Amino acid sequence: MSKNLLILDFGSQYTQLIARRVRELNVYCEIHPFNKIPKNYNFNSVILSGSPCSVNQSDAPSPELESIDSKIPILGICYGAQFLVKKYGGKVVSSKTREYGRANLSFFKDKNPLFNNVKKNSQVWMSHGDTIKTLAKNMDKVASTIDVENAAFKLDNKDIYGIQFHPEVFHTEDGLQIIKNFVINISNCSPDWTPDSFVESSISMIKKTIGDQKVVLGLSGGVDSSVAAILLHKAIGSQLHCIFVDNGLLRKNEFNDVLKQYESQGLNIKGVNAKKDFYLSLKGILDPEDKRKAIGKTFIDIFDREASNIKDVNWLAQGTIYPDIIESVSVNGPSVTIKSHHNVGGLPDYMKLKIIEPLKSLFKDEVRRVGKSLKLPTKILNRHPFPGPGLGIRILGEVTEDRVKILQEVDHIFISGLKEFKLYDNVWQAGAIFLPIQSVGVMGDERTYENAIALRAVSSTDGMTADWCHLPYDFLSKISNRIINNVKGINRVTYDISSKPPATIEWE
Repeated sequence: MSKNLLILDFGSQYTQLIARRVRELNVYCEIHPFNKIPKNYNFNSVILSGSPCSVNQSDAPSPELESIDSKIPILGICYGAQFLVKKYGGKVVSSKTREYGRANLSFFKDKNPLFNNVKKNSQVWMSHGDTIKTLAKNMDKVASTIDVENAAFKLDNKDIYGIQFHPEVFHTEDGLQIIKNFVINISNCSPDWTPDSFVESSISMIKKTIGDQKVVLGLSGGVDSSVAAILLHKAIGSQLHCIFVDNGLLRKNEFNDVLKQYESQGLNIKGVNAKKDFYLSLKGILDPEDKRKAIGKTFIDIFDREASNIKDVNWLAQGTIYPDIIESVSVNGPSVTIKSHHNVGGLPDYMKLKIIEPLKSLFKDEVRRVGKSLKLPTKILNRHPFPGPGLGIRILGEVTEDRVKILQEVDHIFISGLKEFKLYDNVWQAGAIFLPIQSVGVMGDERTYENAIALRAVSSTDGMTADWCHLPYDFLSKISNRIINNVKGINRVTYDISSKPPATIEWE
């Protein structure tokens, strides 16, 4: 039986990153709230995450570890480390100066297995307001920085460790090595969480769950739903019925191109042209949230209509991935703001379908690796993320068919240019935004008063944070000229140089 790892979440912004690092080692792990230690999950080691809280608060998060802390290895990170110190009788105090940013390990015990193959003076990343002043009597200091005396410790005669820095972040140079030392060498977790093993076990699970029943799946053209479709197809073949809706808000030629790609994969798929329905539902709407709701409701109505034409369907498949699951059970509860439209998500109760989510244990990068294992075309796997409401939230102001056509042409020039200049794979997400303003221009000898466009390109790993891409000036100049010369109605092109935060990737 595989040996897996449990991550207890205290609300840290880095908790998902811990899980991603563990998964990079091909070890399966799950994140659960600190106060909900699972009883039906096979784990043989635990990582305690950081937290925005202080262990000295009266309502500080406090997990009940009594049943496990004497039996299996534990690693406390930041708050997790401070919790262990206080639990065993040490002292944690508020630091006079908050300890954020880069630091270096001025000392660590060479023979301590947690620091095996870690370089001397290795850079680490601090992010905490409290600090460990005094270790418990049964704790041994194993690492320090110039400013942090007790940067790491170990409990005597137990594989219980604590570190006050964050090994999961990029800025900690040997962070992955430290995590590997704990997960593989100390905990003896099984490095058998691979794309091939996931595909094999998932196909078996799907066959057992579905039997000879029918499944309906709403395809979006994105990576998640595409991988889910192929995985289900491998398991149940023609029992899977896919529906691909053209909402009139896709990229230029995308509906036909993607439909052909899906058909070439042997999928049982129906394409539905519903452009007019969506344009009518968006008429006169200006507010971004109202747009999302209108698009979502129209999609549900059309999907329900098409699904009801398939006899004896019992299951609805969704491309839900692990970050969605984590969000719904996070230590802080569900997110306050939830987008109104997420492909098939949020279908009404009256559809009476059971849900199957074959990708719900995967992060985005793992979905791509599984897709590669399934031999999906690179063109699908390497596609940039595209919002569910499509160009509907990239047109500021009212969405009209004419504005969609203009934006499709602009977007096509921009994305094609990124591919032509070999920049596409260096960008995480890119697109164009139609601005609800007009500006004065000169074309030939005539004065013009036409629309402005903003181009957007960002680098990221998961969309939680993003930086604007420093695309070459020569490239931007050529793209600007192409847009203005070839798209009637546009006489000005701008480039968005805002990062997330404080901005968002999409404008609406």
